[in-house]
Formats: sequence, structure tokens, C-alpha cells
Amino acid sequence: MSKHQTINHQELELLEREVSAKQPAKRVNIVSLKLVRESSVLYKERQIKSPEDAYKLLKPFLIEADRELFVVVCLDTKNQPTAIICHVGSLNSSIVHPREVFKPAILSNSASIIVAHNHPSSDPTPSREDIEVTKRLVEAGRIVGIELLDHLIVCEERFVSLKEKGYI
Repeated sequence: MSKHQTINHQELELLEREVSAKQPAKRVNIVSLKLVRESSVLYKERQIKSPEDAYKLLKPFLIEADRELFVVVCLDTKNQPTAIICHVGSLNSSIVHPREVFKPAILSNSASIIVAHNHPSSDPTPSREDIEVTKRLVEAGRIVGIELLDHLIVCEERFVSLKEKGYI
């Protein structure tokens, strides 16, 4: 080792001692990730082939809520639902972030997802925010390799498919 390398090595050791003397060590958690099944439902159709199929599956989860709920349906390569995850919002909005939407899809090895939310007002007309969120989710899906197939706005008697409206 040259004299120059020895000096740099000694300086580095002194610097490390100074830093460790000023800051206590940082504890880093060792974790594992998993989905936890809370319950299950039987889906006799087995496969989602249309927005109407998705509406029939999701309607029971969404129509009686007194606030906005946002649901993610994780699908396998044959468009069979493998998991449904529900996020509770407020009276007239639900905070939707791609990170939260795609987390369960990634953990359940989904090929694609369908998202849906209710409008407690019983008017399924998409808002500007609904359209913007849909576009963000489409782009995020492209990045992580999980396609957003549709975004439904569900009310008791009717629904709107943002795919059918041309937003996807």
C-alpha cells in the first residue's frame, strides 16, 4: 500500500469514528410481505369477459356504502379474479394512488387489474378526477407490467365503464 493510500485509509477510519460517535446506529427491520385472506366469495362465472361481468361481481361490494369505496380486482392471465381489495374513502372522494392500487396486484402476481368505485350520489357520470386517476393508473400499469383493463363507476341501478367511454 502506498503512503497516499495509507493516509486516505486512516482519514476514512477517523471520519467513520466521528460519524458513529455523533449518531447512534440505525435499526433496520427485516420484513416479509404477504397478502392475508380475510374472507372469500364464490364467483360462478369464473372469468370476467366484459364490463357487465365486472359490474355483477363488484356491485354487492359497492352499492350500499355511504361513502366512496375504491376496489381493485386482481386478475390472472385468463381474466379470472384472484383477489379483491377495498379502500375506504370519504363521503364524496377516495384517495387513489398508483402505489396503493398496484401493491396487492404485485403481491398476488396479477397479469391485469380492474378497478371500480361507487358514487354514493347514484350518478355514475365520471368526474374529471375519475378520468385523471384512470390515466395515471394506465401509465403506472404500463411501467410495472400489469394492465388496467377497466375502471368502473358503480351505482345501484347502473354503471359506467371508462374503457367503453374511451378513456382506456
